[in-house]
Amino acid sequence: MGARETALNALMACRKDGAWSNGVLKDYIHRDRLDSRDAALATRLCYGVLQNRQKLDFYLKQLLTGKLSNLHPVVRDVLHLGLYQIYELDKIPDSAAVNESVTLTKKYCKNPKAGGLVNGVLRSAVRTKGTLQEPVSYADRYSHPDELISLLKANLPKGKLEPMLIANNASPQTVVQVNTLRITAEELANRLEREHVAAQPHGWMEDCLVLSGTGNLEKLPSFQEGLFYVQDPAAKLSVRCARLPKEDIRVLDCCSAPGGKSFAASIAMGGRGQITSCDVHAHKTGLIENGAARLGLTNITVRQQDATVRVAEWENAMDVVIADVPCSGLGIIRKKPDIRYKNLAELKELPALQLRILENQAAYVKKGGVLLYSTCTVLKAENEEIVKAFLAKHDDFYTEPLDLPEVFPKNETGMLTLIPGDYDTDGFFICRLRRKA
Repeated sequence: MGARETALNALMACRKDGAWSNGVLKDYIHRDRLDSRDAALATRLCYGVLQNRQKLDFYLKQLLTGKLSNLHPVVRDVLHLGLYQIYELDKIPDSAAVNESVTLTKKYCKNPKAGGLVNGVLRSAVRTKGTLQEPVSYADRYSHPDELISLLKANLPKGKLEPMLIANNASPQTVVQVNTLRITAEELANRLEREHVAAQPHGWMEDCLVLSGTGNLEKLPSFQEGLFYVQDPAAKLSVRCARLPKEDIRVLDCCSAPGGKSFAASIAMGGRGQITSCDVHAHKTGLIENGAARLGLTNITVRQQDATVRVAEWENAMDVVIADVPCSGLGIIRKKPDIRYKNLAELKELPALQLRILENQAAYVKKGGVLLYSTCTVLKAENEEIVKAFLAKHDDFYTEPLDLPEVFPKNETGMLTLIPGDYDTDGFFICRLRRKA
């Protein structure tokens, strides 16, 4: 099975079963035993179609003689794949895009006329390349539903909407955090070069490298030896804002999986103290345990725990509590492109859950301790308004200014929203709260 067929299978699973592209694609690449080159192509094709679906439909409407809505769903998936290759990828010959698409159509569609339709539409696309009308609206140009664009516009500062939409469709850098308990950033960069991976220091986050030419990261000896882990700089920044000392303190990470913030905390603490990392799902606690073991982080204890349920033994016991709560995920569309197609009505229940978690976790913070609240979204209802509602009921907490790298403006509010397109990070919200001594 080739890269195009794997990508098609993933797109079909996303459409029919509601699967998330990042998870199903990883499973299918493993199932189909793709080598690193084909795995990279399958990933680019699947993500590229999801990132450009509305734009591709805009072109399809000009290429079809009938209605777009009359297309069989699989035919539409195949046409999206073919058009993406023809319009967006320079290194794939147009003839290969057309011929492979026709082959896939004949394999996955029972209608004997479907192959001819796909052949005719894609050949027309090749013939008319550069002459079709280009999309004007943000929805068509950047393939974000109108409702989502309206929501983002209402939540972003003026001038930030289009840069975020552009960033959402860009390929994110591969960013890794150095396990400085085992190696320095400079030593790791040299080691990675010997493993034929290019590594450059990150522009503003210490002990952080930007990689290229990685292939499958998990197969690298340096990864297997626990010398680094993958984490966006925004998530690492949130842990930095906790200002963890290298002392024997107690830290609780209440929604930890897959564990990146706990790993960052452990390394920041020099391997000292105690970190309790929790998740409500048993299979996710295994991810944390495996990651901590690979990195050699022995001060992390993993526990299955619902963040809304009180644990009496933790009350007033933690020096720092990290609450990176479940959220809409609208800040990580560049990594999970199908998030843009979420039913926004489902997001209305999230703020109540987020506030419940924050209030429950607050009970675990010692007097004088720190409560760090974060999300991977840019929506005020899940960010600033949660903090405002929390402080209105908890006058024993207050916000503290964030200690940020020099590239950022000085922070006085104790809150920061990172918007895709600004600092080459995921969209992220960070708030530092202190409990009165």
